Amino acid sequence: MESSAAPLHRSPFNIAVIASGLGFFIDAFDLFLFNVYRIPSLRELGLSGADLTRTGEFILSVQMAGMMIGGILSGVLGDKFGRVSVLFASILLYSVANIANGFITDTGVYAVIRFLAGVGLAGELGAGITLVSESMTVEHRGYGTILVATLGALGAVSAGLVSDYIPWRTAFIAAGVVGLGLLLLRMKSMETGMFRRTKTEGIRRGSFVVLLRSPRLLLTYIACILTGVPIWYSVGLLITLTPEIATQHGIAGLKLSLCFILFQAGITVGDLTSGVLSQLLQSRKYVLLGFMAFAVGATVYHFLCIGASMQLYVSSLLMGLGCGYLSVFVTTTAEHFGTNVRVLVTATVTNFMRGAVTLLIPFRQWMQGAFGLTLTESLALTGIVVWCAAVISTVLLPDTYGKNLDYVEE
Repeated sequence: MESSAAPLHRSPFNIAVIASGLGFFIDAFDLFLFNVYRIPSLRELGLSGADLTRTGEFILSVQMAGMMIGGILSGVLGDKFGRVSVLFASILLYSVANIANGFITDTGVYAVIRFLAGVGLAGELGAGITLVSESMTVEHRGYGTILVATLGALGAVSAGLVSDYIPWRTAFIAAGVVGLGLLLLRMKSMETGMFRRTKTEGIRRGSFVVLLRSPRLLLTYIACILTGVPIWYSVGLLITLTPEIATQHGIAGLKLSLCFILFQAGITVGDLTSGVLSQLLQSRKYVLLGFMAFAVGATVYHFLCIGASMQLYVSSLLMGLGCGYLSVFVTTTAEHFGTNVRVLVTATVTNFMRGAVTLLIPFRQWMQGAFGLTLTESLALTGIVVWCAAVISTVLLPDTYGKNLDYVEE
């Protein structure tokens, strides 16, 4: 069903883009806070050794489970009740959770709060990208999503930078206070005309039934998820386990925080570059494939040239640069689906892509044990599976540059 387009923004410097970009900055900052503060926070709570590792993995899994559940909730509610309302609720939930996180005294409460924060964080990116995509002209919406994704990557870099200077409780409280401040900016955001039309026309909105009853939509949905999984394979497995890789190869003195910062800095540059290229070349698909090829090459270098800390730092930066197709990935995901399921798809795809780490970890562990592989070998084989699925999915997906988004899925 097609409908006439409403006046849309040409410049990315509008309230919808700025609010969504700052929201994703805080989203990414908070998402990685537990990663960088895992050890000091759990040590303060009295854990050490294997207990610290097991508890940390459990809390991280709980947070990611919260994001997957939150992705579904925010997607359904965002298409039923509006993009702005979901963004407002998401920010409120994760801001309050962050502030509470600064006062915890035991690991059980820690896990509950990270779960609630995960639920809240899940709604930010999907609803924000949808709001930006529907608020800008066909020719210029890519610049809006570039700004949003780049600010998000800077948020992740900031999380790595503050870890050496700010106590963990202060960092969580500060993130919550800044989030509440963002609510004031969100109050000025307006709902899109595309969503208002679906509401007045009585169209089914925010329903998985729309996806499940159409083989074409379902396959497109799965392909979008697979396209994004390598980003979190890279940061969730390769970067996170870099200290273990270094130990296995006799490399001393490696700083995980520096690997993380370099990877996220690479993503920041990559997001900006890939987004601009997709606009100049008027293609999402070819830019995605180009950056994927670069990321695959960087990953091969990561495995074949392990010999010193400097090489791992270089490969971390290069892998981040290759994974900087995130801005184009989230844009094309939103462009593949109609207005009545756009938040549902964008929110769940981005959070299922993140949550894939909870499946990749046991998959890697199973391969290592079943075939007698080393950690490095099991990570490499996992990467082959992940990257092959992503490249094939991207090849099969149609290019969405210039697509009119003012339509619904029947």
